[in-house]
Amino acid sequence: MENEIFKKQDFENIVTMIKQARIKAYSSVNKTLIDLYYSLGKYISEKVESSEWGKGIVKELAVYISKNTPELSGFSDKNLWRMKQFYETYKNDEKLSTLLRELSWSQNLQIFSRCKSYEEREFYIKKSITEHYSVRELNRQIDSGLFESYSKNTLIVPQSVNKIVPNASEIFRDSYTLEFLGLPPKHDEKDLRKALVRNMKQFILELGKDFIFIDEEYRVQVGNSDFFIDLLFYHRELQCLVAFELKTGKFEPEHLGQLNFYLEALDRDVKKEKENPSIGILLCRDKDDDVVEYALSRSLSPTMVAEYKLHLPDKHVLQQRLKLFLDNSEA
Repeated sequence: MENEIFKKQDFENIVTMIKQARIKAYSSVNKTLIDLYYSLGKYISEKVESSEWGKGIVKELAVYISKNTPELSGFSDKNLWRMKQFYETYKNDEKLSTLLRELSWSQNLQIFSRCKSYEEREFYIKKSITEHYSVRELNRQIDSGLFESYSKNTLIVPQSVNKIVPNASEIFRDSYTLEFLGLPPKHDEKDLRKALVRNMKQFILELGKDFIFIDEEYRVQVGNSDFFIDLLFYHRELQCLVAFELKTGKFEPEHLGQLNFYLEALDRDVKKEKENPSIGILLCRDKDDDVVEYALSRSLSPTMVAEYKLHLPDKHVLQQRLKLFLDNSEA
């Protein structure tokens, strides 16, 4: 029996080695491909800029490649022009031109063709690398206005949270988009909780990769009574438990009392000795920031209040709000 256990471990080690080698090989091939597209873009850009080439020549090049090397795909005239745009977008930016080699061509294509500013491109490149976004998830985050959401993040962070998480506004947000739940406008807290659990992968992508789901309706016992936390997570970077209390209505100050009670129970009876104090997030359908600020101003408990949206926001509206926010900040 013992030999079987060691043999299985050896087999697992070999499988891990194969997977790591494949990832390394893919990464190497991908970087070579991105370098190629960048170089082709540079070549075409310089030829066009010097008036040696017109648009018609690029089309001729695409036909030539297709005719003489049919085994090569992805070199249509449209894609060749994209490579030119790719090079021209990053040619004067050494930092981003290095980072973009960590992404696939499809990811890069979405970022440089959809993002309008240097800051937005940098944001999505770094997020795609750290959060390991697929192309589909990257598109969703751009559609949801993640950059605008982070840029104008108005999360109210009490001192009790700052002591645990100095960079809380970089990890938590004041609003989350949950369109993937498919919930009707009228739903109760049980509907919301069940939908989040069913779509936990997407929910964690929305929260951030360091969240690890522990359980729904997590039971804590105080005295002879049982209490149930809607959703309980562990955050790897912060090394603490994160409790989510769900409210399908507008935030009310009395909601904090229940969440504070849960955090106290977690810290006394569940938190491990080396872990940081637990953090609470009250996730509600709507909130008034002035009410939230008053409610948290004297709170000694590390809690924050965020709202959720069931529909992707209008990207243009978000950009206008961001511009207004930035203009007011500079005034």
